[in-house]
Amino acid sequence: MNRSVACVILGKSAQTRNKVLIARRIQKGDMGGRWEFPGGKVDSGESDRDSIVREMLEEFGESVLVGEKIASAEFEHKGKKSSLNAYEVFFSNDGLENPFSLTEHTEAKWVSFSQLPRDNFVDSDLKILPGVVKYVEENYGII
Repeated sequence: MNRSVACVILGKSAQTRNKVLIARRIQKGDMGGRWEFPGGKVDSGESDRDSIVREMLEEFGESVLVGEKIASAEFEHKGKKSSLNAYEVFFSNDGLENPFSLTEHTEAKWVSFSQLPRDNFVDSDLKILPGVVKYVEENYGII
């Protein structure tokens, strides 16, 4: 079974408070151009946490702290079963004053949960969204 991780990055600055970071994938592959929680595939022999640290450095140029696992889902893509684990992830930079170094996305933005582009959000992230929303409501009182 393929394993992937999704990073739920909640804003901490005055401009990003009560918002979550999402990114638009580059125009390639089945999910090109769609919005997602940042993340990626977990390589063989790699832990979820190690994968998150590697992916965020590669995709955003950011060192991160990985918090707790907050949601999980299984899905099928091209006939292959996959699992997706979502973690709360902490960035020291909000990307506004010091822009992210995007390599796998054309843009990243902070949105409230009510503004998530559900019609253009990747299917696997939609599967974890109820668990993410529940976690954020219970732990931060926002949505």
